[in-house]
Amino acid sequence: MSSKKVLILVNHDVVIYNFRLELVERLLWEEYEVYISSPYGERIDDLVEIGCHHIEADVNRHGLNLFQEWKLLRYYKKIMKETAPDIVLTYTIKPNIYGGIAAKSLNIPYIANITGLGTAMENGGLVQKVSIALYKISFKNLSKVFFQNKENQQFFIDHNIAVGKHQQVPGSGVNLNHFSLLDYPESSTVEFIFISRIMKEKGIDQYLEAAEYIREKYPYTRFHILGFCEEDYYKTLEKLHDNDIIQYHGMQRDIRKFLFKTHCTIHPTYYPEGMSNVLLESAASGRPIITTNRSGCREIVDNGMNGFIVKQQNSQDLIDKIEMFLKHSHEVKEKMGLAGRKKVEREFDRKIVVDAYMNQIKKETGW
Repeated sequence: MSSKKVLILVNHDVVIYNFRLELVERLLWEEYEVYISSPYGERIDDLVEIGCHHIEADVNRHGLNLFQEWKLLRYYKKIMKETAPDIVLTYTIKPNIYGGIAAKSLNIPYIANITGLGTAMENGGLVQKVSIALYKISFKNLSKVFFQNKENQQFFIDHNIAVGKHQQVPGSGVNLNHFSLLDYPESSTVEFIFISRIMKEKGIDQYLEAAEYIREKYPYTRFHILGFCEEDYYKTLEKLHDNDIIQYHGMQRDIRKFLFKTHCTIHPTYYPEGMSNVLLESAASGRPIITTNRSGCREIVDNGMNGFIVKQQNSQDLIDKIEMFLKHSHEVKEKMGLAGRKKVEREFDRKIVVDAYMNQIKKETGW
């Protein structure tokens, strides 16, 4: 029997390697032939090495150039005709929409994943109306759409998009072996960390304001930042780094060595998250978390048990919660971290997500 083919459409190599690797490995182990279409990145070589085929794509994640969008749709149709996949898996907005339209036009089963609505969709206006119309077209004949949180699913229900094809999964889940429980640091210095793309909507301004205030009042604290500067914050970070307010480490391939020495992860985002992987990975590592009261974040926090929830875009509330955390004893902080680990073990194991996908893929491909 010849292998069944799976084509995966993503907008970045990290999306597939960091959050879908276990699914890819399972597909390969069960003798599916796996094709990945994405822009080239360093993780593509790792995926090819384990047996995947890579098809390079030009996906502008933020652009709204109509010609580029049309080219991407045509490109997806072209590679689907060439590879003849038995099923297509799509992640993130543009692959979901244009990959969905291409698969629908060629009568290929496809499964989409809503990893977040995106700012334009959440803020309303013309872009939201156009996006809703495109989702209705692209999702008309899809096999299944996985949602990472209830709020995103409700949006699709409210706009009558693919109703009856919905299924919720616990985000991307977290690999509990890769992000194993770490010993809680014994150091007298209390270290906080922000891990994200450096952009306004991820709450970097609130984090920096809190860092300035807390560092002056509590000199035994440290504030770390990991992530690529997606917006124009580099000079600000450089100045604060030179003034010993923060320590900026840039983009890091493996965050575990930083989680090993930090006491708490702060994620003050107000970006439309699907489910925050940073929070899942931090909680799995036994680190308390402080994050905003919004969908994709609040699900991971039992307030006061494994972390604290703060108001969006509210630096003072973030400062208050950091001070509350600092007042806890080392033993209480450690217990908060353990509570977070137990929560992700119960609710966010990546195996749950992989099993959901494999069940649907087998249903569609007949394997």
